[in-house]
Amino acid sequence: MMRILLKLSGEALAGDKKSGFDEATVLGVAKQVKAVKDTGVSLAVVTGGGNFWRGRSSENIERTKADAIGMMATVMNCIYVSEIFRSLGMKTSVYTPFLCGSFTKLYSKDAVEESFAKDEVVFFAGGTGHPYFSTDTATLLRAVEIQADRILLAKSIDGVYDSDPAINKDAKKYDRITIEEVVEKKLGVVDMAASVLAMENKMTMQIFDLNEKDSIINAVKDENIGTLVTA
Repeated sequence: MMRILLKLSGEALAGDKKSGFDEATVLGVAKQVKAVKDTGVSLAVVTGGGNFWRGRSSENIERTKADAIGMMATVMNCIYVSEIFRSLGMKTSVYTPFLCGSFTKLYSKDAVEESFAKDEVVFFAGGTGHPYFSTDTATLLRAVEIQADRILLAKSIDGVYDSDPAINKDAKKYDRITIEEVVEKKLGVVDMAASVLAMENKMTMQIFDLNEKDSIINAVKDENIGTLVTA
């Protein structure tokens, strides 16, 4: 059975509103995930927290506390998205690397495998549980731990370019590129800690535009959608 880890940016959850939740957007994601699951694919989800908080949102807050706020933003996002998934009949579990009352389950590899065995969509909230590590790093870490076949990075751009296409109309899109090239060319697909994890563990990432019709379904079916980053 194929196992996929889907990374959703917080901004993607906000849709055109740019902050908070856009239920129509999240419902669209949920419908696609259900269609993918119905084909027998096992699925996990990581969300960012940028629709509520970014690490540099305030210059008056110490970094470790700012990162803690960001971790809690991802918890809110995962609980919300998981409930939208459940409204369509999917079973879900939300895991965090720290105790969060009765709202989430404490992460362990064994517990997660039990959730997969129950055909649940597994949500990884709270990042790595430590400051100075982004949700990029948490995404790679969890993907390696659950032995995902591929990471899907749903973004607001249709792949990896050699320069910003919003600024350079001649920017070249890569169909395939290695993570080593991404680092060398400073293309910023994921941060350095996440890049090292990808390199060391030979983890494949696929970057695609969430806003395109049936983008998640198409990315699962076809590695040629967007840009494939290999290690």
